[in-house]
Amino acid sequence: MTTTTTEPVGVLVRRWRERRRRSQLDVSLAAELSARHLSCIETGRANPSRDMVRRLCEELDVPLRERNALYLAAGFAPVHRERAYADLGAARAAVEAVLTGHEPNPALAVNVRWELLAANRAMELFLGDIAADVTGPPLNVLRATLHPDGLAGRIRNLAQWRAHVLRRVRRQLDRTSAAGLAELLAELESYPSPEPDEPRDGGSPHDDLVVPLRLSSDHGDLALLYTTTVFGSPRDVTLDEIAIETFFPADAGTAATLRAILAGGR
Repeated sequence: MTTTTTEPVGVLVRRWRERRRRSQLDVSLAAELSARHLSCIETGRANPSRDMVRRLCEELDVPLRERNALYLAAGFAPVHRERAYADLGAARAAVEAVLTGHEPNPALAVNVRWELLAANRAMELFLGDIAADVTGPPLNVLRATLHPDGLAGRIRNLAQWRAHVLRRVRRQLDRTSAAGLAELLAELESYPSPEPDEPRDGGSPHDDLVVPLRLSSDHGDLALLYTTTVFGSPRDVTLDEIAIETFFPADAGTAATLRAILAGGR
């Protein structure tokens, strides 16, 4: 996705400052410029230097793709390259090492729009049963999960999980303003609302810790927890937008079932 902009740099700076809910005084002090200078930048009466764009972007935690847009709007060349996933070298090797090392538990890597970049064998077994018209390409993991013809029919706590996913995408959209996320969110919200989840007798120890993904399988029900891993200090746009989602068994029965599923799918 090429970085382009037709808006003045001051408009972009102000938008990101307001998105972060920061005052001009707060940002100016942190970025080491006067509040008056920042006001002049935002209103178009002053154009920031290349270094000033860098400082403001760092202070406002602007994603690398959008930083390139600010550099362009200020009259400078973009700073951050955007390589294909296949060209990420050691970073790609690190992603695949995490995915492979996580087996027999499912794990996958996605970009900022939740399009699948890579998955381990355990995850591929779950995704392989989804209808072709849902899986793309590109395969969007959230569409494949919540679409009525996707995994939704196998999610035992669909109402709870759907609400969690929608909240997460809304927070992500607010933080990143990534292109395509608003459309994805609208699509996910348009899917039929599930019936409220049936109450569970007794519950499980992990229910008070996180929202689990409860998934039925041919081998029995699964209860999964997940973590998200991102790269620290990325300088490439693609790398900045990669997230690794790793699922863990929430109980001993799920752990045994995952081992059986992977062994059967070899």
